[in-house]
Amino acid sequence: MKLYTKTGDTGTTSLVGGTRVSKIDTRLDAYGTVDELNSWLGLILACDDIDESVKPFLVSLQSKLFDLGANLATIKTSDWQPSRITSEDTAALERQIDTLDRQLPQHNRFILPGGSQSAAVANIARTVCRRAERRMCALPDDSYPCQTDALAFVNRLSDYLFVLARYLNMKAHIPETFWEQDTVL
Repeated sequence: MKLYTKTGDTGTTSLVGGTRVSKIDTRLDAYGTVDELNSWLGLILACDDIDESVKPFLVSLQSKLFDLGANLATIKTSDWQPSRITSEDTAALERQIDTLDRQLPQHNRFILPGGSQSAAVANIARTVCRRAERRMCALPDDSYPCQTDALAFVNRLSDYLFVLARYLNMKAHIPETFWEQDTVL
């Protein structure tokens, strides 16, 4: 079987279940952004300075993001339905956030993105995650009523990525850089 089908050459694609939609459909924008986020997690995993302890959870998150993308790409009437994002998935994120956060110094200032390579990539992933959340919220209810558990999961995932970036900098012994208001250039 060939990789290319040529069915999308005219600017449309099929959702799971057979419905054809424009490639600028809001659903494609949502699951395309989730796919982009998943790729950024892959880049975090590829960083030379990644702390080994976070790798297994990041890989499991990549699988969950595939589930989420499949949900966004599947019509309600499809014979095949992907695994759903659940409140337990969000709870697992919260446990990871709490585990990492307990190890970090407390702060009450805004932190500028950057530091180690893996932390910088985690911050990019965080911003893409926020965009995915906005794209999911923009989906019209008649075409895809966005699942409450999925929205909570993506919201919490961005929190996890923020804490992960801080944790990766701490493990790399790189101090956080705080926002200085009214900085003179």
